[in-house]
Amino acid sequence: MDYAATAPLDEQVLKDMMPYFSEKYGNPSSVHGFGEEAQKGVIEARQQLADLFGSEISEIAFTSGATEGNNTVIKGIAMSPKVWEMHGGKPHIIVSDIEHDCVLDSAKRVMKDGLADVSYAPVNKEGRVDIEELKKLIRPNTVLISVMYANNETGMIQPIEEIGRMISELNGSRDKKIYFHTDAAQAVNYLDCNVLRLGVDLMTISAHKIYGPKGAGALYIRKGTPIVKFMDGGEQEFRMRSGTHNVPGIVGLGSAASRLGAYKEKNEEIKKLRDRLIDGILSAVPRSALNGLKENRLPNNANIRFEGAEGEAILVLLNGSGVAVSTGSACAAKSLSPSHVLKAMGLTDLDAHSSIRFSLGRGTTEQQVDHVISVMPGIIEKLRGVSGSFASTDSTSSPQAGSPHTGQAAQVTSADPADLPRDDDHHQENVFWDDDVIDRGGLPADLGCEKNNIPDKEA
Repeated sequence: MDYAATAPLDEQVLKDMMPYFSEKYGNPSSVHGFGEEAQKGVIEARQQLADLFGSEISEIAFTSGATEGNNTVIKGIAMSPKVWEMHGGKPHIIVSDIEHDCVLDSAKRVMKDGLADVSYAPVNKEGRVDIEELKKLIRPNTVLISVMYANNETGMIQPIEEIGRMISELNGSRDKKIYFHTDAAQAVNYLDCNVLRLGVDLMTISAHKIYGPKGAGALYIRKGTPIVKFMDGGEQEFRMRSGTHNVPGIVGLGSAASRLGAYKEKNEEIKKLRDRLIDGILSAVPRSALNGLKENRLPNNANIRFEGAEGEAILVLLNGSGVAVSTGSACAAKSLSPSHVLKAMGLTDLDAHSSIRFSLGRGTTEQQVDHVISVMPGIIEKLRGVSGSFASTDSTSSPQAGSPHTGQAAQVTSADPADLPRDDDHHQENVFWDDDVIDRGGLPADLGCEKNNIPDKEA
């Protein structure tokens, strides 16, 4: 139950990709027949993405995934000479407190390099951005607002369409336009991603979240958006993204995107299974609570905290029972810091560390859900017995909601901005050549997600 981390490759998507590994192996930038044949696959995929987004094909740039796309947006806007000229100096960017690390760290980078000032939009106790608070952060030199469509840890859906309308109204009375970006990596499986209805200028997705291949993604860029590439080289992707096209990956992304509409009924089934999971766990396990509400939440997500049990230990014991879950973002799996998303919602470090993300998908069955419900009580009882903290009366670790069995949001205090990940403490030490990595006889597959400090001499 870790579909939010990645989804298996759809069988039809794999079939569509296969010819481009062998007989259609050409470089789509080549002018001969082999190149033209490969180029047809790229063109078809671009049209499939344009159909999904309701955009023009010239507004779609292929990337390696949402991380690259989000880096391109934040850095590309901050580095744009047109932006600096328009504002007569350093621009201002706003990102939400609950963004994926690739957005938060990109924002830190442009701020550290003197390319932009950055403000952070808070969320309420349900994990949703407060539009009025967001509006208060806007300055005369604000050029970009970035708010994810749905959070990767809690599944909470953000009011993107409402924010888009707010920005559009403000732009009607401003000389300098504010551009709007959303990271839709988690949302695209389940939500409407028509860019005109949402009112976004930039949007990013990853193929592997929608049953496509890893290493492929797309970035929507509305015509006229003042963005520059940050990776130099060839002139691929309308001079926005240098490098030889990953043709099989791009074809797979297009194929997966084109098949999303066929799974609307399946998504309803997933929601019913998710609700069964939430209700079953909250009924079976005392002192458990849902982080956030059932409403305004992705239909496959359940983020639940278990008082008196440590999340990593829960994960290990569930893994031993044949169940895959996560304590947060897969790209932060090596970090021991409490989730910045849950802390932004007002949870204590203890509550954040006791939370587990369950994420369902097309392959999830009722039997699997019932298996999780059946094993959870024993796992939590065992861990509480070890920790000895179940009987604690400390108000900071007890559920602060109405009945946790109703799926109501936790009534928690607002997060202290000083606790949020906006300084160097958010980074972990560079572990690339740690002894434990070398002792494993090679590099772990997810090492690229480690948060590595950048030496001052490179800053």
